[in-house]
Amino acid sequence: MGNEIVVTEKLAAEHGLTAEEFARVRGILGRDPTFTELGIFSVQWSEHCSYKSSRIHLKRLPTGGPQVVEGPGENAGAVDIGEGLCAVFKIESHNHPSFVEPFQGAATGVGGILRDIFTMGARPIAVLDSLRFGPVTAAPGVAAEVVARNRRILDGVIRGISFYGNCFGVPTVGGEIEFEPCYSRNPLVNVLALGIARRDGLFLAKARGENNPVVYVGARTGRDGIHGASLLASAEFDERSAEKRPNVQVADPFMEKLLLEACLEAMASGAVVAIQDMGAAGLTCSTSEMASRGGTGIEIDLARVPRRESGMTPYEIMLSESQERMLLVAERGRQGELMDVFRKWGLEAVEIGKVTADGQMRVLETGRVAAEIPAHPLCEEGPAYARPIAQAVTKPVSLADFAPEGKPLTEGLERVLASPSIASKRWVWEQYDYTVRTNTVLGPGRADAAVMRVKGTRRGLALSTDGNGRWCRLDPYLGAMHAVAESARNVAASGARPLAATNCLNFGNPEKPEVMWQFSRAIDGVAEACKALGTPITGGNVSFYNETLGEPIDPTPVIGILGLLDDVSTALGMRFRAEGDVIVLLDAAAADAACLPRETLAREFSSSEYAKTVRGVAAGAPPAIDLAAEKRLMNLLTELASERLVVSAHDISSGGLAVALAECAFGAGGLAPVVELAGNAPAESALFGERGARAVVSIEPARLARLRAAAAKYGVQAQALGRVGREGFRIAYNDREIVRAPVGRLEDLWSNSLESALVLPLPAAG
Repeated sequence: MGNEIVVTEKLAAEHGLTAEEFARVRGILGRDPTFTELGIFSVQWSEHCSYKSSRIHLKRLPTGGPQVVEGPGENAGAVDIGEGLCAVFKIESHNHPSFVEPFQGAATGVGGILRDIFTMGARPIAVLDSLRFGPVTAAPGVAAEVVARNRRILDGVIRGISFYGNCFGVPTVGGEIEFEPCYSRNPLVNVLALGIARRDGLFLAKARGENNPVVYVGARTGRDGIHGASLLASAEFDERSAEKRPNVQVADPFMEKLLLEACLEAMASGAVVAIQDMGAAGLTCSTSEMASRGGTGIEIDLARVPRRESGMTPYEIMLSESQERMLLVAERGRQGELMDVFRKWGLEAVEIGKVTADGQMRVLETGRVAAEIPAHPLCEEGPAYARPIAQAVTKPVSLADFAPEGKPLTEGLERVLASPSIASKRWVWEQYDYTVRTNTVLGPGRADAAVMRVKGTRRGLALSTDGNGRWCRLDPYLGAMHAVAESARNVAASGARPLAATNCLNFGNPEKPEVMWQFSRAIDGVAEACKALGTPITGGNVSFYNETLGEPIDPTPVIGILGLLDDVSTALGMRFRAEGDVIVLLDAAAADAACLPRETLAREFSSSEYAKTVRGVAAGAPPAIDLAAEKRLMNLLTELASERLVVSAHDISSGGLAVALAECAFGAGGLAPVVELAGNAPAESALFGERGARAVVSIEPARLARLRAAAAKYGVQAQALGRVGREGFRIAYNDREIVRAPVGRLEDLWSNSLESALVLPLPAAG
């Protein structure tokens, strides 16, 4: 076996392998690796591909249930939605590439998650994105050059997402965007994709059948993406991070559209045995994982691999992450049928190898063995670390004080509505085609969750993503539970029954005990909430090393929840519909919250968006959570929708009750809430506190009694707050009017504050 470059411990360390890992490589091979083999092990055992710091913790997540058809371990999760159909969905990150090259990093992130979906045999019908950026508007203590850089990253990411989704022809229908200083050097770009497949038509990445041909199809292999996602996401950033731009892949959504149609047609022919996309780690990942999962081996000849650059070495070909490529195992004797399909779609397809029975991943180059590695140890026996865990010592901080009772709070509401995290993201989603393919029932800005129809049936699917890094920094266990509950509550408020979850877990350096403590506690929070709400985790992604120069992001687990509507026509939007309708607060945990001491209220209030925006405080703790109450509320919301009892629904979350009421009014043609509240809590807590298990609905007055009866059945308090009117936005508390404003003024602030800042010319890079 050739070995032009001598592989040493020093060279292995430069590839991210520790001395112990390199010794394990030698043990598996029974010899020193070739340079190509070193590269293969380095990417396959990278943090991004092997989950070596997270595997032992991920085992605590619930992954099974009667609705789960495919759980973690395949390209995407699949759940049964009835009528012989499956919903296939997954969320993944492209954080590090999007910092290095925002446009291509985000675009290839969309392309990668779409391939995960149609590799399963599903046609993609929707994309959602969950994004985090540093401040993009002027703020105290934030340098102008930092704001300018953050805006350039935001602009590039949004253009990359819209470019890929719009060109490919999949609607980008929802998601969320938050802004916090900790994301200035580490933006988060998490993308979720959803597809539909026949349950009996799912395809898995398991190579089988000795001598079955292995077929390469799609774009030619180039040098873009070598040590791309696999290693960019496996180390912290430093001052030289900008030099990693050549490691980011280049996107071609038009090629991917052809690949989608050709692959689905090929799968329908019955000639495809297994299929895997070439994502992170490229040919390395697709060959070794298909062999390992199938209990077989694969042999490929690199001389047959289509290339777009001359002089590429086996190392470069195996590690390239060039986009829009697939690897298939064909039924022997039927590969000609597949070649005809790919030729019809204008795609290059080449037979590059075969399935073997010896369990080896064997790579040939002009007759020479460039790599020969047992597939199963490479994929399944890599390092797994129980890294040290220790809670960081936190310094005492002051909590936010409440305003004197009776003080007007209109200005506070205006400031919260104009804050970047709450303000309208219309500037973003108007760049997306969110109606292409005509499946979109409720798109961006219309409901708590995106709602898609399942064509050929009456059914619908609802999707939401959620995460709160600030809350997870304060308490990762509680914050993670809230992320699950909020995302599921959004789905229920749209009228859908929450079915299953996917997660993207974004954290700092796992080699730091305090980061692993955050991660472990967040895993426990996600696990407990998913068990309580009946939403098993079907797949997802872990993204570590989100820190630069020793400064980590807030721990940010992002949860995507999928829900099912038996009749998509019952889907609920959030906007008020008619003057005179009754506004009702549904509160499943009202009894527990009624007697909270002022100190507890202050601690929870200090973690709110209002406290951060108006008081400049981000401290305290997330509100306590009652998962049983959350479940009762969700059951009630789905029943109210299916019975068509209410005309709108909106959960209460970031910004509290006052913001929820405002968002129900925006886009409603001048309709606005006129409400009267009463209670013992400070007014700011009552209006802007972010306790969960609550939602606001509007209903025709004649149906109020039926609503109360339904709420009583689920143990949910239904309190009539007031009515939908046209005389402006008004809130009274304990007989004092504390908020009064023209609804048009509030809507202008909410609609235009972020957009006005972002459309200003970007400062020159410096």
